[in-house]
Amino acid sequence: MKIATYNVNGVNGRLNVLLRWLEETAPDVVCLQELKAPQGKFPLKAINDAGYNAVWHGQKQWNGVAILARDMEIEEITRTLPGDENDSQSRYIEALIGGIVIACLYLPNGNPAPGPKLEYKMLWFKRLAKRAAILLGLNTPVILAGDFNVMPAELDVYKPERWVKDALFLPEVRKSFAELAAQGWTDAIRSLYPDEVIYTFWDYFRNAYTRNAGLRIDHFLLSPQVAKKLKSASVDRHVRGWEKTSDHAPVWIEIDPL
Repeated sequence: MKIATYNVNGVNGRLNVLLRWLEETAPDVVCLQELKAPQGKFPLKAINDAGYNAVWHGQKQWNGVAILARDMEIEEITRTLPGDENDSQSRYIEALIGGIVIACLYLPNGNPAPGPKLEYKMLWFKRLAKRAAILLGLNTPVILAGDFNVMPAELDVYKPERWVKDALFLPEVRKSFAELAAQGWTDAIRSLYPDEVIYTFWDYFRNAYTRNAGLRIDHFLLSPQVAKKLKSASVDRHVRGWEKTSDHAPVWIEIDPL
């Protein structure tokens, strides 16, 4: 089973890129972030025509998350991250697919920091950790996938000394990610490639993609039931080089049948 996560950075504006990648790689499940589309403007027909079912939580202009599944039923569990009934940002959706609970998330950026955006990010991280602990307690296969907006280690960022004051690399943000993982989650990429430089995001500016001046901010965290079935994981880096593409590249894992 192949499961992917992709911050598409505008699902309608980059629909051709998304459809091209889906046709090329045919993942079984896809988590999308940053749809930048209201609920009624999600391109469901095009997604269906590509062979995928979908659940999504849109938001006008910003945010938005979706889960796609090829030839499999999607049973939506929730489209809000518990813990703040006043949070109106579309950043989380959770579904059951093929016996696996899959949570697609778009964690807040947090910049400029310090400030209210960083405070919101840290509170969102706490809510995620609480939900993640509950999911782990179910003793069922669970995958947390998406754009976490954090580089867990210096290996995950080009020139880390330039990022020490950025909300994606602050000590407290990295600590929150580490504490989340320490609940019992496995970082799929790092479990297979502990020492390799692997990025998932390259800015549009300063020729970052060509220079490979990137960040690893898109992650898979696997529950023990999934981690023991992990076969492979990688980044479709070449997609970042396509015309009118997202500044993220798709990340994927393959797992043996559960």
